[in-house]
Amino acid sequence: MNQLYGLILAGGSSTRMGQDKAFLSYQGIPQLQAAYEAMAPLVEKCFVSVRPDQTADPLRARFPRIEDRGELRGPAAGILAAHEAYPDRAFLVVACDLPFLDETTLKTLIAERDDRHIAVACRSEHDGLPEPLCTIWEPEALDELVRQVERGQIGLRKLLADKEIRLLEPRTAGALDNINTPQEREAAQKRIGGTMIQVTVEYFAQMREIAGHRTEVISTVSTSAEPLYEELRDLHGFPFDASRLRVAINGDFALWTQPLKDGDQIVFIPPVTGG
Repeated sequence: MNQLYGLILAGGSSTRMGQDKAFLSYQGIPQLQAAYEAMAPLVEKCFVSVRPDQTADPLRARFPRIEDRGELRGPAAGILAAHEAYPDRAFLVVACDLPFLDETTLKTLIAERDDRHIAVACRSEHDGLPEPLCTIWEPEALDELVRQVERGQIGLRKLLADKEIRLLEPRTAGALDNINTPQEREAAQKRIGGTMIQVTVEYFAQMREIAGHRTEVISTVSTSAEPLYEELRDLHGFPFDASRLRVAINGDFALWTQPLKDGDQIVFIPPVTGG
């Protein structure tokens, strides 16, 4: 069997969600980090698929990356860029927006590889078709994808449905549910546990320059200012430790441990420079 590498697709524009899905936190860490930590121990090497304009992103920059190439966009672009970089490797490909993806599902896919099938995929619980964004693509399948794209066809599911693949029934219900909208995120958070709240955050001085705006509305499961700040630090790449900042909640200076509630107005105040 060819060596197995991992590829996490994180190059989408998150248009329907309204904010970058890679940064969303369902269990205390960004979803991209959660996906990487789940996959990396199971494969020889693990990469994050990104668009060229995402390479400087502070979260994505933490991980080994493979950039999309050419004008092709979407999941096929990321998968083909990985195949071009490592043409003799199989890739376990997953989307970064699968908060219920579990170790059992990933290990089952790996265990079911054989030399008779060009891919191993799970059957979608919603329509019974192969789920291409949680699939092991062998080099032969990726070569076929290259030929398909050259013919002007980029449908990943059609390729898998038409070829000889190992198609598995899901071992864990809901493991492949992807989360694309704020409504789906709220429902997913209820399934996982924790309450989603919406707060308005205001930045000053250098923090405003780095964030690119003075205020933003954030949906979060953080229960106090400290984990919220770490979430925003991942998002914007703020250079300050929380210990160097002051925080105000609804117009009053507050402790970092003060509980947050829906509708709070939060201000992070960076250290003053100069004399």
